Amino acid sequence: MLRRPAPAPAPAVWLLLAALLCDCGVWAARANKHKPWLEPTYHGIVTENDNTVLLDPPLIALDKDAPLRFAGEICGFKIHGQNVPFDAVVVDKSTGEGLIRSKEKLDCELQKDYTFTIQAYDCGRGPDGSANAKKSHKATVHIQVNDVNEYAPVFKEKSYQASVVEGRRYESILRVEAVDADCSPQFSQICSYEIVTPDVPFTVDKDGYIKNTEKLNYGKEHQYKLTVTAYDCGKKRATEDVLVKISIKPTCTPGWQGWNSRVEYEPGTGALALFPSAHLETCDEPVASVQVTVELETSHIGKGCDRDTYSEKSLHRLCGAGSGTAELLPAPSCSLNWTVGLPTDNGHDSDQVFEFNGTQAVRIPDGLVSVNPKEPFTVSLWMRHGPFGRRKETILCSSDKTDMNRHHFSLFVHGCRFIFLLRQDPSGEKQYKPAEFHWKLAQVCDEEWHHYVLNVEIPRVTLSVDGVSHEPFSVTEDYPLHPARIETQLVVGACWQGGDLRMTQFFRGDLAGLTIRAGKLTDKKVIDCLYTCKEGLDLQVPEDGGRGVKVQANPGRSVLTLEAEDVGELEKVLQHVAYLNSRQFPTPGVRRLRLTSTVRCLSEAACALIPPVDGSVMVLQPEEPKISLSGVHHFARAASEFESSEGVFLFPELRIISTITREVEPNGEGDEDPTVQESLVSEEIVHDLDTCEVTVEGEELSPEQESLEVDMARVQHKGIEVSRSNLGVVFTGVDTMASYEEALHLLRYRNWNSRSLLDRKFKLVCSELNGRYVSNEFQVEVNVIHTANPMEHASHMAAQPQFVHPEHRSFVDLSGHNLANPHPFAVVPSTATVVIVVCVSFLVFMIILGVFRIRAAHQRTMRDQDTGKESEMDWDDSALTITVNPMETYEDQHSEEEEEEEEEESEDGEEEDDVTSAESESSEEEEEGEHGDQQPANRQQQLEWDDSTLSY
Repeated sequence: MLRRPAPAPAPAVWLLLAALLCDCGVWAARANKHKPWLEPTYHGIVTENDNTVLLDPPLIALDKDAPLRFAGEICGFKIHGQNVPFDAVVVDKSTGEGLIRSKEKLDCELQKDYTFTIQAYDCGRGPDGSANAKKSHKATVHIQVNDVNEYAPVFKEKSYQASVVEGRRYESILRVEAVDADCSPQFSQICSYEIVTPDVPFTVDKDGYIKNTEKLNYGKEHQYKLTVTAYDCGKKRATEDVLVKISIKPTCTPGWQGWNSRVEYEPGTGALALFPSAHLETCDEPVASVQVTVELETSHIGKGCDRDTYSEKSLHRLCGAGSGTAELLPAPSCSLNWTVGLPTDNGHDSDQVFEFNGTQAVRIPDGLVSVNPKEPFTVSLWMRHGPFGRRKETILCSSDKTDMNRHHFSLFVHGCRFIFLLRQDPSGEKQYKPAEFHWKLAQVCDEEWHHYVLNVEIPRVTLSVDGVSHEPFSVTEDYPLHPARIETQLVVGACWQGGDLRMTQFFRGDLAGLTIRAGKLTDKKVIDCLYTCKEGLDLQVPEDGGRGVKVQANPGRSVLTLEAEDVGELEKVLQHVAYLNSRQFPTPGVRRLRLTSTVRCLSEAACALIPPVDGSVMVLQPEEPKISLSGVHHFARAASEFESSEGVFLFPELRIISTITREVEPNGEGDEDPTVQESLVSEEIVHDLDTCEVTVEGEELSPEQESLEVDMARVQHKGIEVSRSNLGVVFTGVDTMASYEEALHLLRYRNWNSRSLLDRKFKLVCSELNGRYVSNEFQVEVNVIHTANPMEHASHMAAQPQFVHPEHRSFVDLSGHNLANPHPFAVVPSTATVVIVVCVSFLVFMIILGVFRIRAAHQRTMRDQDTGKESEMDWDDSALTITVNPMETYEDQHSEEEEEEEEEESEDGEEEDDVTSAESESSEEEEEGEHGDQQPANRQQQLEWDDSTLSY
């Protein structure tokens, strides 16, 4: 059903409504007289996971035009600021209530608060406020973003570790620390830590400090591994726990670690590091500086340390002192025998040391040394002396040999004083002159070895002890001696009283190397050379270390001091401190070693006591060399050669070598076979010699008719000195084995009255290091070949036919002998002897011929059966002896070359003692070699058959 449309309003009604509306707009415009009003400041809070801001006070805009419509209503809010993530909305226009909310998700960790301004505006004349709207003042809004516990704690380190010493309770061992990325204090702070590992003697506090709850024991546990976690104040646990390692150390004792108490040194290997892995433990105490002193103790070795043990005379030459040094206490030998009765150190490993017990002394042979007080001279010695009282003990004294007791010069000790007395010879001037010089030294009586060098050049006398010069503290003057023609006696170990004919002022102690050098003084360079040790501490500072380390060493290289602020740098230097012995054959034995340290803290006071380190260096026994002498042991020469001006060279083919024997382990599969033994290999080495002594065996040399001579100019040019006596010749001086060979090649033996001489025997012995290594005894025998008178031989053989024995007499055995340049000699046999020999030879020939025919008849029938039996017809002449006729003639000049050949072939024969018989036999041998091929008939006549064993 359709409705009827309403009727349209009348025009008058429309006009009335329009008028009313116009009247209202005019009224509203007249009523909007006031601006909205806001609070000056607003504070708001918003949570990270929410977008609504809670404001204090609430956001309400007031307008005095209310309750008028539009003019009294709030149409909106406007926020002023850059990048403000908020907007404001009107909740109720009539009340002016509004709301601030976030436009995007907020992050407290990025920005914790915001500040901006806001304005309110009313609706003006229309509902949207676009016409004639009024704005409020700008109010300030502070909004804080509240945190949400979205992050868990995280530890700063992936793991933690620490070390503690056993037996202590620590307030804090180490600290673990975690952080939280949340922005608020509530959620960003770590409120607690917890050790997750159960049953461990450790605890952790809220700040992360870990400590032990009981004393730890290194024997029970070397290291603990703990798992620790953290919680923030929102009770949120760390996503990953952390591992904590706590190592337990034994009780810490400051000191040196990583060193060996015993180090073995093999001779000839160079420098050996003593502390290659040394480390200084300071137990974590702060160190400002460290001083370390290394001491090598060698006072028990030789004369204070390992030095060259050559004779003192040789050492002076080696050090450049030249010749002219007289050695008063040489090693005992055949030619230098005045020290034979003195007690020694019973060994030559170190040096030749003589002991004086207060009852012994030695007289020095006359002419060995001569001291002129007007000329300079030097006295050098090694001495070890103790505090034996206050009596005088004489070291060296030259006094009257007879009649009086005057001391011309002497060197003695009195308590701890070292005194030298020198009386001037009589002169025209009778005035006081310096005569007695006194030194007061602790070294004189400390029972240690010291080296003394006394340089005398009147009126000045200087003393050097261990290379340090000392001036006398007291000098006494005296008159010169009165004139007297009395010979002097030089004595070591006491003083000879010529008037009483006895010794007095005996010395008690040890002496070595006592020498006098007349005419010259010894300079400082030579003194230092004589005293220098061949062993000591050596340091080669590495290029990459040693910065800031101060190094000091004493002259003898027995004390080394290191000082540094950095302990690590000092350790690097100490690890390169080494022991070095430059001797080819060092003295074996123990050298004590001591390391002392001083550690200082920042307060310059000693903060840690480092105990000293005591160790030792064991020098192993060097491989002992074997010195071998070889050459011709036996030879003969004509008497004319012995009587010539040149003489006979004793050692023309001498060879000196030295070898050592090493054990070599087998190589290859034999190493695993227990039956395979180590083999010995001899290896030749090169070293020096210092003595070769040639002595005469049998009677001493007779100066009236024989001597041993040598070309002195050529020998001394090599630096070798020669001393001769009736007992032989001694070559001394440090030189090579080759030089000694050449020197001994020059030694000749002369005898200008050799008619009664048949042979002479000599013995040669060489040694090294003052007798420490001695060669074999090389013996040489020389025979004299005499030229016989022909008539005397003929008469002798005719008168005594019984001396012609029916036996073979081979040529004299000269095996190993040298018969260079033999002189021919001749012996003419008598006519009777020739007749006898011919008759006997003819008789023997007839007997042989008869026997031969008989044997041939018996064996003729067996010839066809066995032709090999013809050899049985040969004579078995084993029972026959061929005797050479000693009286057979021969030609002298023509057979000279054949004689040499025959002599060489007869070297394996039997040696003859009778020189005349040897001459006769050699004549027969010579004639036989000359005519053997050309005259067989003559050869048969020279043979005589011994038919004593034949049966007729």
